[in-house]
Amino acid sequence: MKHLKHILGTLLIAAVTFVSCSKDDDNGDQIIMAPTAEAFADIRQDALDNLTQNFQLNTEDGSATFTSEKGVSITIQGNCLTLNGDAVTGQVDIKYIELFEKGTMFTTNKPTMGILPNGDRALLISGGEFLIEATQNGDALATNCGIQLQIPTNLTGGDDPEMTLWNGVLDENDDLAWDEKGRDGAQGGELFNEGGSYYAFFNEFGWSNVDKFYSDPRPKTTILVGAPENYDNTNSAVYLSYDGEDTGLAKLDTYDPGTGLFSEHYGQIPVGLECHIIFATEDSGNWRYAIKSVTISANAVYTFTYGETAIATEAELTALINGLP
Repeated sequence: MKHLKHILGTLLIAAVTFVSCSKDDDNGDQIIMAPTAEAFADIRQDALDNLTQNFQLNTEDGSATFTSEKGVSITIQGNCLTLNGDAVTGQVDIKYIELFEKGTMFTTNKPTMGILPNGDRALLISGGEFLIEATQNGDALATNCGIQLQIPTNLTGGDDPEMTLWNGVLDENDDLAWDEKGRDGAQGGELFNEGGSYYAFFNEFGWSNVDKFYSDPRPKTTILVGAPENYDNTNSAVYLSYDGEDTGLAKLDTYDPGTGLFSEHYGQIPVGLECHIIFATEDSGNWRYAIKSVTISANAVYTFTYGETAIATEAELTALINGLP
């Protein structure tokens, strides 16, 4: 099965390359109009909106449990919800998003990059990424009690006792990284697995993740990636899909405007790693992207040209990335 998936992924990439090269040859003198930062942010927000599930609870009912589309059980104590420290009564809106595959992590810009104790970042392998928010009349609520998730482990390859609970940290650009709960002041929580489920308990709304660091004994390196002309970190992004890992997605999170290169500058990529580098941007409400299959060499520089790119809808690109080896 894994071999078949590898073959299918290779055929898909080959087909994309052929189409995009033909298109570029037919329009070699076209003027390339790069999107604005706002347009790129909007297409990512659209992907998040398309994955959002909405529930309601009545605080007077006490504990409320919801079941998600993927079979995750979410339990919230309605009588523990507060607004500016005051108890909330009446109907409350619950917003929920779940991500289990690298395709949806890609389109929503929610890669699995964990913050190391020294502040560097490295790839995490995920048992699921989750956003839970509670609001009343548009005002964000807090909770005085724990939130519980029961997550089927078969969604991400089965039980893994090395998994721990992580807290999502958003920066000023709305880029997400993950800090292990209870470490370095991060809000605490508990995780254990039993009977084919992860049981996660945490004490605040926002992004949470069931994760462990990717492990590879080979020597590590940095890489650089060049995007097509007129594309930078405001209107495009570069990601790494590690072959053989379906629930992890790395991102090159730094960009040098002087050289025009994206960088993995932490030195965490294994030399000899087989992976796919993915360039992505927006184009008239769709995705423009390109994918390179590479074997990482030390201090390598990889480059994308506009002629290597192709257009896809959100659904098409999600399926393509999920189908990578």
